[in-house]
Amino acid sequence: MKRTHNCGELTLKNLNQNVILQGWIKKIRKMGGMVFVDLRDRYGITQLILNEAQAKEIKTEYVIEVDGIVLERKAKNEHLPTGAIEIKVDDLKIINQAELTPFQIENEIEVLEDTRLTYRYLDLRRETMQENLIQRAKLNSVIRRNLEAKDFIEVETPIFGKSTPEGARDFLVPSRLNKNKFYALPQSPQLYKQLLMIAGLDRYYQIVKCFRDEDLRMDRQLEFTQLDLEMSFATPEDVIFIIENLMKEILWEVKGVKLPGTFQRLTYRDAIEFYGSDKPDLRYDLQLHDLTTIFQDTQVKLFQAHQGDDVHVKGIVIEELLSKTQLGELEQVAKQNHLNQLAFVKYDNGNWTGSIASQLTDHEKQALIQEFQLTKPATILLNMAEYDVISQAMGAIRTTLAKQFNLIDPKRYEILWVVDFPLFEFSEEQNRFVAAHHPFTMPKKTSLNDFDVNKKQALASAYDIVLNGFEIGGGSQRITDPMIQKRMFDAIGMDEATIQTNFGWFVNAYKYGAPYHAGIALGLDRIAMILSEQAESIRDVIAFPKNSSGIDLMSNAPDYVTDAQLDELSIKTTK
Repeated sequence: MKRTHNCGELTLKNLNQNVILQGWIKKIRKMGGMVFVDLRDRYGITQLILNEAQAKEIKTEYVIEVDGIVLERKAKNEHLPTGAIEIKVDDLKIINQAELTPFQIENEIEVLEDTRLTYRYLDLRRETMQENLIQRAKLNSVIRRNLEAKDFIEVETPIFGKSTPEGARDFLVPSRLNKNKFYALPQSPQLYKQLLMIAGLDRYYQIVKCFRDEDLRMDRQLEFTQLDLEMSFATPEDVIFIIENLMKEILWEVKGVKLPGTFQRLTYRDAIEFYGSDKPDLRYDLQLHDLTTIFQDTQVKLFQAHQGDDVHVKGIVIEELLSKTQLGELEQVAKQNHLNQLAFVKYDNGNWTGSIASQLTDHEKQALIQEFQLTKPATILLNMAEYDVISQAMGAIRTTLAKQFNLIDPKRYEILWVVDFPLFEFSEEQNRFVAAHHPFTMPKKTSLNDFDVNKKQALASAYDIVLNGFEIGGGSQRITDPMIQKRMFDAIGMDEATIQTNFGWFVNAYKYGAPYHAGIALGLDRIAMILSEQAESIRDVIAFPKNSSGIDLMSNAPDYVTDAQLDELSIKTTK
């Protein structure tokens, strides 16, 4: 028989009704001659009343069907939507039995993540995990409604494509029909979506799977999902307007959070200068301060040991007198970010103590008081190194301080745009400048005249969107002028033969009339993780993720294949 209701919908309005429920047994409690059972499905939990004979053959996680009558509970559970009623079971049917599970199906469990991933189908029975996937489905639904109302159309692009340089490492797929040739799984649909603009589709979007063969971390998987979007006859401002309205609707529909006004903007230079990161978390302050001028003639030995035009002293203050344990943790963070040590001074009612306090002059002390506006007991953490190194290290110190002193409100959402990114970055491995984003990113107007000569200062017409310290998306104005594109290829040392081999099919399309266009891609796994109140990594919002080593512990993928399969592909493996 079919169920008449799910386990989350019965209330006092259903009193004395005969109902049929189906689900999993969450808990069994025996009290005298009565047995109480919590029946669970994805909609909720309903309490059942059984006699001992009925309960004799059942155990937790059995799948059962019950037929019974709705009664009012004497001891109501106000924490459950169904907490005012219970079902007196007349008939019980076991649909399927279950062995003892390797861990309890509870929200709060003490179990290794690898065990959870091995038995992912059991892990997904937990309410918190189901809430994550339900919320993610709602996120996708909001995106589709929002964009389709603005005349965007969803177009699917190929999964099997061509391997191209200037990106992360591709996943390669051998072709049986084309001996010794390989497809590449898409790192993004970048080139395809630009071709859709040339094709006249005007406004495109896609919720798409992408693949990058790179090291994993808590916000990165080998396969991930992004919202891909492109607009014809559009500038960065048009894209930013669309995405701001979309993110506002997502936060309102999914979390009930209303975001006012337009989002804050920071230049890449200011983000690094004041926060040490191009994805700063603005839910707390703790800005970095450049103290180079204060210590330009210093007697502090630590700062005298560094020389060079690009060397800076940077510091950060916390209005707390840090303990030895806290300072030790911060020093470890500094070392993990390429600093040999971390200097500190404590200021307390005019008294100075700390690792470099005795070496400070009165002038330096007064300058620090003025720079940090010291009026309360505080600790200043500081060091000297090359600009990029000291900025990144102090940015990591900033993040650690926020965690140490619980400065982050988990219910708060801070979104900003980071703009004016460098157009190029220097690759030590390749000993040349490469495209910081991709070689089809338009230079900013102020850099158009000399971007291919003044590469270190060249800026891109590119933009990232940052939510609570995570980069959740990035995009740019695209190059559509063949002359500018040729200059870009020359600037990154790409000769004509390489251009034709890797991008000839794409560049050729621009000969037939291309609108100017701009776009963006948003990482939906990261957004879902941030919006979830339980997720500790994006693995918690992906149904069947890989672990930190890129392994699916449930199916044991990747795995060996037979020699016959390899022979079909003309492939031999090395031991």
